[in-house]
Amino acid sequence: MNDVTDSQRKSAKQANFGIIYGITTYGLAQRMGIENGEARQLIDDYFATFPKVREYMEQAKETARRLNYAETLFGRRRYLPDINSKNGTVRGFAERNAINAPIQGSEADIIKLAMIRIWQRFKKEGIRSKMILQVHDELNFSVYPDEAKQVERIVIEEMQGAYPLSVPLIADAGWGDNWLEAH
Repeated sequence: MNDVTDSQRKSAKQANFGIIYGITTYGLAQRMGIENGEARQLIDDYFATFPKVREYMEQAKETARRLNYAETLFGRRRYLPDINSKNGTVRGFAERNAINAPIQGSEADIIKLAMIRIWQRFKKEGIRSKMILQVHDELNFSVYPDEAKQVERIVIEEMQGAYPLSVPLIADAGWGDNWLEAH
């Protein structure tokens, strides 16, 4: 992991999220600045390496076609009235949402649980520092310097323990006078 550059990590994220959400060969090539053939090979190799991802994608679309909605781990629903549309473009958008909603919706549910538990721990442990912002899967805090270690410990514990999954939830902390510095 230490040998992976920021540029490589960014490219991997672009490919991973693009493929999962149904990006075309052309779209991936454009996004990554590579040739169409290389993008096609990347997609083929991805599914050969991770065949369960394709199974999940097909199962998510089929379930949504049957129920007319997609659901998070916590039962929140994203209704997809166009999932059975005869218009391929309209149906494709709904299919991408059938794949995306359970993933991103569950992530949103999990971070909300973590936020509640962090707030409860701060209250219980007499922490004066404040949670001030959520951006996707990140939380931003205004922290009193003398509480820094305790805040970091609480935040990591609660984010990593927010919900049991078959894969670990990994959290880390960055520090700075502003959000950019913390990265």
